[in-house]
Amino acid sequence: MLPTIAKASLRENIYTLPNILTASRLVAAPFVGYCILHDYHAMALGLFAYAGITDLLDGWIARRWNLKTVVGTVIDPMADKTLMTVLTVTLAMQGALPVWLAVIILGRDVGLAISAIYYRWISLPPPKTFARYWDFSLPSAEVRPTTISKYNTALQLGLMGLATLAPVFPAVDLATPLGVMQYVVAATTVWSGASYIYSKDAVKILTPTQAGEEKVEEKQKGPR
Repeated sequence: MLPTIAKASLRENIYTLPNILTASRLVAAPFVGYCILHDYHAMALGLFAYAGITDLLDGWIARRWNLKTVVGTVIDPMADKTLMTVLTVTLAMQGALPVWLAVIILGRDVGLAISAIYYRWISLPPPKTFARYWDFSLPSAEVRPTTISKYNTALQLGLMGLATLAPVFPAVDLATPLGVMQYVVAATTVWSGASYIYSKDAVKILTPTQAGEEKVEEKQKGPR
């Protein structure tokens, strides 16, 4: 029975509330950058707060009502990295972030993006077509962030939050904590990038049968 169910479950429902919230973070990212570049600091801070809240909320909803999807494991870190890239570039352009740190952060993310494109392609079930490549209802590879990567993401968001907060409250001197955070983030960014190279569990290639089996197991477990 299991192989039969697995074959019938090659596609998954990607239109879940957690995925919609994640998509909204992707949409919000360029608006955050626009606000920073045009000195709408309060609005930029508000959108940044929205991104942080929805980031916590979509994960909680996915776990609480068993709405985890393979595509969610891909677009969730993608949304985080898109926001991080926009913040890094725009804050560096405004002089709120050192250029050397922006190069480290962006360099790591470019490397991970190239790796993600590669793994998506080699793991895509045949036939390998451009349309099927962008059809994320076809699960092919599952990304599992390493522990240090999770800490690094939190630290990066903390740094970007401080840098975004500083112009809104100019009376508060945040120079010292910003300086310390910059060096901590630089170290953890390099460390997290290396962890993806040496970790065996960071990327899991899913065969069609495995994709179906994981969906069946999730259904059998029920809501957590």
